[in-house]
Amino acid sequence: MQLYSPWALLLFLTLPVLAWLMLRQKRSAAVRFSSLGNIRGGYISGRLRLRPLLIAARLVAVALLIVALARPRKGTVLQEVSAEGVAMEIVVDHSGSMQAEVSYKGTQLDRLEVVKEVLSDFIRGDGKSFEGRRGDLIGLVTFARYADTACPMVTTYGVLLEFLRATQIVTIKSEDGTAIGDAIALAAARLKKAEEELRQRRAKLGLAGEDKTNEDDAGFRIKSKAIVLLTDGQNNAGQYAPLEAAQLAKQWGIKIYTIGIGSGQSFMTVQTPLGAYKMPVGQDLDERLLSAIAERTGGFYARADDAAALQNIIERIDELEKTEVKSVQYTQYAEKFGSWTAAALFLLGVEIFGSSTVFRKIP
Repeated sequence: MQLYSPWALLLFLTLPVLAWLMLRQKRSAAVRFSSLGNIRGGYISGRLRLRPLLIAARLVAVALLIVALARPRKGTVLQEVSAEGVAMEIVVDHSGSMQAEVSYKGTQLDRLEVVKEVLSDFIRGDGKSFEGRRGDLIGLVTFARYADTACPMVTTYGVLLEFLRATQIVTIKSEDGTAIGDAIALAAARLKKAEEELRQRRAKLGLAGEDKTNEDDAGFRIKSKAIVLLTDGQNNAGQYAPLEAAQLAKQWGIKIYTIGIGSGQSFMTVQTPLGAYKMPVGQDLDERLLSAIAERTGGFYARADDAAALQNIIERIDELEKTEVKSVQYTQYAEKFGSWTAAALFLLGVEIFGSSTVFRKIP
């Protein structure tokens, strides 16, 4: 609650003067007696005792009118947010080779778990290295022998993080493999479809062909499109050749950042009837292919031999793909002087009615 004209409250200074003038008023008529001694000791009625309430009602009514003149009003802060952001598909390999273990914050986790931890910090922010991808349009594609849309493209990330956490390494041998080409093709198609849907939405709002300001008012405008691909293997499955899929992404204006996961000294823990054993894992990373995919689309390739290296790479992508969020705040006010005025008029009516009936004075 705030007052539009707070200077009107200075009229409260006149209330003591008004009260003094009303109390010192002399009777307009009088009856003369030789002596008032006996009358003074007589009974005083309740109506006479309560008559000062009329003065109090008049003063309170004037005070309420002064508050009404100050125009009390209640404001509601409204916010319109528009973003010129990044449409991004995160493409994660969850094939069997991602079981190889990596040291992460003092514990041993498999590669997939480390990837999930770093990507979660990247998406929601960790208060340290990542601020969070506020305003971006992000989706999740997972792949092994087959590529799947794990989460559609969203701008609120609760459900996206749930799907990311639920991603598990494939356990069925017939579904194991590494279909890099199919994963890129699916992610590129999702980005292309998202762009078309946004264009159609603006067209329905009557904003197509208008200036950029109006496009921003539609809520979200794609500034750039990107794919972040994380894998530890080489393409050995799928219908699409990786470079052909990358060429398609390039035609659609999509950059691909490729990240190779793993090192030459990797191992995985295998449970046997005799206990747990650490078994070395060979390096099967096709760095030449990943480099070619990134170069063809304008992205970059980097190798992450450990969790720290992976975080540095994601930080680099975070810096390159920035989102511009525009926020406009305004306040909508509702005038509240009506209730104060109504209360003042009610009290004045009570005071006039009382002075003409119950508290009427003769003469």
